[in-house]
Amino acid sequence: MRLDKFLAHTGYGSRKEAKELLKGKQITVNNRLVKDGKIQIDPEKDQVTVSGEVVKFQAFCYFMLHKPQGVISATEDNLHKTVIDLLAPQDRLLHPFPVGRLDKDTEGLLLITNDGKLAHNLLSPKKEVDKCYEAVIEGIVDEADIQAFADGIILDDGFICRSAHLTLTGIDSDKQTSTIQVTIHEGKFHQVKRMFKAVNKKVLYLKRVTMGPLKLDETLALGKYRKLTEVEIELLKSIN
Repeated sequence: MRLDKFLAHTGYGSRKEAKELLKGKQITVNNRLVKDGKIQIDPEKDQVTVSGEVVKFQAFCYFMLHKPQGVISATEDNLHKTVIDLLAPQDRLLHPFPVGRLDKDTEGLLLITNDGKLAHNLLSPKKEVDKCYEAVIEGIVDEADIQAFADGIILDDGFICRSAHLTLTGIDSDKQTSTIQVTIHEGKFHQVKRMFKAVNKKVLYLKRVTMGPLKLDETLALGKYRKLTEVEIELLKSIN
């Protein structure tokens, strides 16, 4: 990794700001004064100091994003804005990726990391990681729907979903819509939408609020993100 990229990633500003630090003789690599930000370093082995303070490098990054509609869950796309485009340049340096996907028109919790092992554990069907969604449904959700979800919805391709917990949280009689929460254990393509289609209803709005032990920080505005806390990271790593 280039030294200036390393400095940017670890919170020492942009490349321009790193250049000023280098110019001011504030940077050493393995106790040697360095003035060129283009030199390559090994973050795991080389010791970098800024003004005498050792810079600590973390190999993994973990971000919670409140995904807005209109953005796709991918690392790059020629036609659409991706969730990675929402990250600041310094937060893209370690090549993070979204864990799983939310549909383009779905909002809510999305974990972005470069920790492949953690991502695998969260997405593995064997782990049965719960995912909870809030939704607005066209039509009135009733006890028959709740029981059908509990019994295991059969999707249009014959896939039998695991038992899902569906809760009715409100009804708008004038609009003939329902607000619900549903917890599922898989992550099939368009799964929640297809589950409601199977009971002759349509999802009008969908938002993911939890993924395993991770809960959406409701103080995050749409399109904003933050680093996970150490407690949140440890909770996710406890899935094994």
